[in-house]
Amino acid sequence: MDMVDLFVPGRLCLLGEHSDWAGGYRRMDSSIHKGYCLIVGTNQGIYSRIKRHPNKIIIRTTLPDGKVLGPHEIDLDMDKLLEVAVEGGFYSYTAGVAYTAMCHYDVQGLEIDAYRMDLPIRKGLSSSAANNVMVARAFNQLYDLKLTKRGEMELAYQGEILTPSRCGRMDQACAYGSIPVFLTFDGERLEVQEVHPAADIHMVVADLKAGKNTQKILADLNACYPKSGGKIGEDVRYYLGPVNKDILFRGREALEQGDAQQLGALMTEAQRFFDLFLAPACPQEFLSPKLHFVLSSPEISDLVYGGKGVGSQGDGCVQFVARDQTAQAALLLKLHEMELEPYPLTIYKDTGAEAMGSK
Repeated sequence: MDMVDLFVPGRLCLLGEHSDWAGGYRRMDSSIHKGYCLIVGTNQGIYSRIKRHPNKIIIRTTLPDGKVLGPHEIDLDMDKLLEVAVEGGFYSYTAGVAYTAMCHYDVQGLEIDAYRMDLPIRKGLSSSAANNVMVARAFNQLYDLKLTKRGEMELAYQGEILTPSRCGRMDQACAYGSIPVFLTFDGERLEVQEVHPAADIHMVVADLKAGKNTQKILADLNACYPKSGGKIGEDVRYYLGPVNKDILFRGREALEQGDAQQLGALMTEAQRFFDLFLAPACPQEFLSPKLHFVLSSPEISDLVYGGKGVGSQGDGCVQFVARDQTAQAALLLKLHEMELEPYPLTIYKDTGAEAMGSK
């Protein structure tokens, strides 16, 4: 195979943000609780056309606003790829995955034309993970690496943690596309279970068009582990441990049953406890005035069953479970009127939205 056309979505964490890296601390302290989260791919993502290249990584990217970056060339040299990955920046993610691929497999380069991107970047929808899974999948298919989706996830993850991003392990679940997955994090061990809803669930995700500092959020919360931070640290570990487990097991059941009302109620519950137990650890970011204004807006209350923040939280994106398909359409209009940038997301029964994945 000489060329592949790929679509990789972003990922939406329905419930369980921060539980991936928190559960990872079990590798050094087994008294820390396992992490759990529910993930589904977004309708939006990265469209690319990728072919082999003998001695370079060449990247050309069209951003959501239509701006074109590149083509940017990186020599297929281990030291150079690692240097680009470690120093950070837009091309660091691709370089990190390429470096990791070269460490473990007999591969050459890639010429990447990411010709369309309708996924918001730096808004908690894992645009970097979508890029990394795209690159991992291209290596897998073009060089016949015979990786499973889990294998692609691992290659993408190992590539990203070479960069300053220091992401958790949930982001790369976008490799499963539109199928919802329930993830369990136990130290270095990751369990992935597909979830097949019994009924459609209609949602809306909206870019708050504000801002957040994900690196500060992660630094402040990680400072509470494994057993530090006093009372604030105890509250963080309590939320990401037993509280998160309780909400996530009920959330998985609600999603399996296609119970949109219960899923929405659990999102509202999760946000309430997040604000109570996690917000004091990073008050500058978790004050999130725009997020809380939108969540409490009376203009949309009759259209939704509930909602919460997205990703690491902060004023990045908000998600809602709409009451039905008609309410979903009305909610999109209302959020547009509030000068936000909303996107529809429907999780379909049985196949978890393969119908929406004909991208």
